Amino acid sequence: MSLIICTRPNYSLFIIHYSFFIILYSLFIIHYSLFFILYSNFSSHLRIHTSSYLHIVLLKIAYHPIYQHPLPQGHRFPMVKYELIPAQLIREGWITHANLFAPEPVSEETILRTHTFEYWTRMKELKLTDSEMRKIGFPLSAQLIERECRIAQGTIDGVRYAKQYGVAMNVAGGTHHAFTYKGEGFCLLNDIALAANEAIHQKWATNILVIDLDVHQGNGTAEIFKNQPQVFTLSMHGRHNYPFFKEQSDLDIELEDGTSDETYIGLMQKYIPQTFARVNPDLVLYQCGVDILQTDKYGKLNITPEACAQRDRLVFEWCKQFNIPVVAVMGGGYSPKISDIVNAHCKTFEIAMEIFF
Repeated sequence: MSLIICTRPNYSLFIIHYSFFIILYSLFIIHYSLFFILYSNFSSHLRIHTSSYLHIVLLKIAYHPIYQHPLPQGHRFPMVKYELIPAQLIREGWITHANLFAPEPVSEETILRTHTFEYWTRMKELKLTDSEMRKIGFPLSAQLIERECRIAQGTIDGVRYAKQYGVAMNVAGGTHHAFTYKGEGFCLLNDIALAANEAIHQKWATNILVIDLDVHQGNGTAEIFKNQPQVFTLSMHGRHNYPFFKEQSDLDIELEDGTSDETYIGLMQKYIPQTFARVNPDLVLYQCGVDILQTDKYGKLNITPEACAQRDRLVFEWCKQFNIPVVAVMGGGYSPKISDIVNAHCKTFEIAMEIFF
């Protein structure tokens, strides 16, 4: 005879174990969720800083404090813009100080590939005449000459950076009224021409396209390269604006007074892409003066800030599309409100970042 003992299951103990399991699982879920949130925030933080780091590494901008040269009280040239442009870009988070590089003065050897020995010698010895300096528009000084030399080297250095990263920029530059043998219109040394000639000499480029969209013709650049088949000069400028005696560029597109946004952009779209196809450049030097604005004291055009920005976007997009390095130099701008000038220039930097990085 066997004795079978039946016991009632201990449901209380089971419930206790099950509850304990639920608590552990819940803690696991909470920890996992916290980890996921922290990781997501870290990844987002990392992406932001990686993006900023790429901008720092890739976008090179020539700037030196000497760019803002002291001028007599009431002078019509808005020299203060050269300090305000990088300050605004930094304040708005587009760049950091690491984006900026301070160029050294350009060498005499490099200058003499573009400008005559006689002109350069009298310039560096401060022996340009009063008449010559009136045409240039600045008082002559050793600091002014050093400024010109650093601006020019900034554009030359920009060529090397553009070949490496696709685009580079100069807070100043675009001194397109300087000829081989003289200066005028706030220009003593032609940084565009110096950069093009140095690029050819160093074999950084063999076929260069100058796109000059300042409202004033790049007369000095046209004169310098009139017999140079490796440099094609395109200038789109006011027909009835300074200089009143125009040089002959390889392509001059003349604008009537009061030219509208639609007409301006239409002319760009008609002529510039076909010039890319015709020239097949391996380097673009882009003079992007903002004196085309309707607010400009001397521009005579009716171009809105939106169309000015669209102009820059088109040029950068074409360079990106055709895989051509581009160096952008700022050129002129004479709106009565300095904020109109600075905002338009800063927009050029912002668009370059958006397209290339």
